Amino acid sequence: MIYKKFQDLKLSALGLGAMRLPVINGDDSVIDETAAAEMVAYAMEKGINYYDTAWGYHGGNSEIVMGKILKNYPRDSFYLASKFPGYDVSNMDKVEEIFEKQLEKCQVEYFDFYLFHNVCEMNIDCYLDEKYGIFDYLIKQKNNGRIKHLGFSAHGSYEIMKRFLDAYGKDMEFCQIQLNYLDYKFQNAKDKLDLLKEWNIPVWVMEPLRGGKLASLSDTDAQKLKSLRPNESAVQWAFRFLQSIDEVTVTLSGMSNLEQLKQNISTFDEEKPLSSVQMDAILAVADSMISNIALPCTACRYCTTHCPMGLDIPSLISLYNEHRSTDGGFIAPMLLSTYSDDKKPSACIGCKSCEAVCPQQIKISEVMSDFASML
Repeated sequence: MIYKKFQDLKLSALGLGAMRLPVINGDDSVIDETAAAEMVAYAMEKGINYYDTAWGYHGGNSEIVMGKILKNYPRDSFYLASKFPGYDVSNMDKVEEIFEKQLEKCQVEYFDFYLFHNVCEMNIDCYLDEKYGIFDYLIKQKNNGRIKHLGFSAHGSYEIMKRFLDAYGKDMEFCQIQLNYLDYKFQNAKDKLDLLKEWNIPVWVMEPLRGGKLASLSDTDAQKLKSLRPNESAVQWAFRFLQSIDEVTVTLSGMSNLEQLKQNISTFDEEKPLSSVQMDAILAVADSMISNIALPCTACRYCTTHCPMGLDIPSLISLYNEHRSTDGGFIAPMLLSTYSDDKKPSACIGCKSCEAVCPQQIKISEVMSDFASML
C-alpha cells in the first residue's frame, strides 16, 4: 500500500468509502454486515487505514455498521472520517445533536477527520450564517480533541468553494472534491485544484471512477489507452491519473464487493504516474466522451438577451449536460433546488427566440423540455 504524508500522519493513498457497501436484496438501507466486515478485514490486512462514512449513507446505517465493524480493531489502527450533513438544510440548527449522535453511532470518542458535507449553491448561505453556529461548534470540538482534523467536501462551483474558503479557509486542513479525468474539465476540477493549491489545502478525491462510468470505456477509447499501457485496465488508468496529481493525498473509492476492493488495492501497491504523453491521451479520451455527452454551449450568452423569461440558459445547459452524463444523478436536481420555479427548465415557453441567435444552433427549446421531463 502506498502511504501519503499528512501533517504528522501516514495515510493510505486508497481509502475505503462506506457509501456503496454491499447490501441485501438490492435495498440500499440494508447493509450486508458480514460481507462488509470481510471487506474491512481484508482492507486492514492490506494496509488501508482510512475509512470514510457519513450521516446519510445507506439511509443512515453506514455509520452504525462501520462503528460495529471498526470496534473490533484497536482505535489507533485506523482513521475514521464522517461529516456534518449540511446537504439537508433542515439540519443546520442541529449541529450539536447530530455530532453527538454520530459519535454514538460510530462507537468512538472522536473523529480523526470531520467535514462540512457537500458545500454547494444550495447550502452555502446557511453554512456561512453565524446564527446556526456550525463553524463555531466544530472548531470547539476540534479544540477539545473530539475532531482531530477539520475539512470540507464540495460538489458546488468554483465560485461557491471560493466563498467558503474566504470565510473559513484558514481553518480547513483538507478538502474532498469530485476529481477524475472526465471531470478535470467537465466539472472544472482543474480550477478547483488550483484554488486549493493557493490555500495550501491537500486534496481528498471522491468519485475517482465517476460512479463506475470510467470502469468501462468504448472499444475505441480503451484501445487508445491499451496501446500505451497494455497491462493496465480502464480502472487502473483512472487511478494512475490521480496518482499523477501531486496535491492528491487520499483517493476514496466506494467499493461494493470484495473483488473490487482486491483489484483496487493491487493498483495501489505502487505508484505509476502517467507520462506527459499518457496524460495527453487520457485527457483526449475525456474530450471524446464529453463530446458524445455534452451540448456544445460556449456560454456566449446571446440566448439570454433574447429570452423573454430571463432564463440563465448557459447555466441550465451546463446542468443538463451534467445530468445526462450521470444518467440522472443528484447534482443537477440539487443545484436546481436553489432556482425559483420561474427560472427552471420548465419555465421555458418554447418561443425559440434564443435559437434564432445561437451560434451553435442548439435546439434550446427541445433541450429545456427534455430536461424538465428528465427531472
